[in-house]
Amino acid sequence: MIINFASLNIDHVYRVSHTPAPGETLAVKSYKRFLGGKGANQSIAIAKSGGEVRHVGAVGKNEQWAFDELRRAGVAPDHLAEVDAPTGHAVIMVNDDGENRILTHGGANLHLSHEQVIRELNEGGGAGNWVLLQNETNLAFDIVREAKERGFKIAYSAAPFVASDALPILEFVDLVAVNQIEARALAQAGGRDAVEQGQLAMLVTKGRDGAIYHSSGRVHAQPAFDVRPVDTTGAGDTFLGAFLARFTMAGDVKAALRYAAAASAIQITRHGAAESIPDEQEVLAFL
Repeated sequence: MIINFASLNIDHVYRVSHTPAPGETLAVKSYKRFLGGKGANQSIAIAKSGGEVRHVGAVGKNEQWAFDELRRAGVAPDHLAEVDAPTGHAVIMVNDDGENRILTHGGANLHLSHEQVIRELNEGGGAGNWVLLQNETNLAFDIVREAKERGFKIAYSAAPFVASDALPILEFVDLVAVNQIEARALAQAGGRDAVEQGQLAMLVTKGRDGAIYHSSGRVHAQPAFDVRPVDTTGAGDTFLGAFLARFTMAGDVKAALRYAAAASAIQITRHGAAESIPDEQEVLAFL
């Protein structure tokens, strides 16, 4: 079981020929609305990769669309709270090369309650199970402290990266996941000492250069599969969710990395984030 204290966004995705320069007004090629947010993407990737996940989060009231979309993606929405705040959302520009620029508004994602956290942890099984969280929700420090006291293993997606938020959390974490930009920021902030001393594992996703997993002084490198991307939104979330699902199921780092690389390779050949995540059968066929 993976309990994901997770963000959920409505993604407003605009296809553009290029990223506009400062002061430039640009007509978009198309617009679509998708379910997104780092947390929701990761929950869906876990579920579609065969893992057991409980998505814990918050949305605005009367947001039936979000409940329906999460359920359609294979994740039960039973642990979503409805709060007096707008559902989190993102404005995403995707250019012709598949690269993106993203603005996010936290909204309801920042309204988790302490009571909700304690209830979910107490019902979540404790030792042997995992807690996953990102920097797109509130109460991160409370979540990791309470989870550690109950014997959970903890995976931390340290994005968007803010050193003052991330560093106090690392002492509770078993696995920290970052992209290569965030990894550099973490190193500059002094947070890699724990990784280098073998106290926690670190997963670094590097886009077209694949991924690297550091643990106990060992490094596992996973190259990316050669595909032509159309939209890289959610690729890192897909990789982490797929990796966690396979790793928690079998404990095989190399196999989990290879599976995750395949899942994210398929995902970036499609438009959108959450709805583009492949299921287990698609990934195994690709491999």
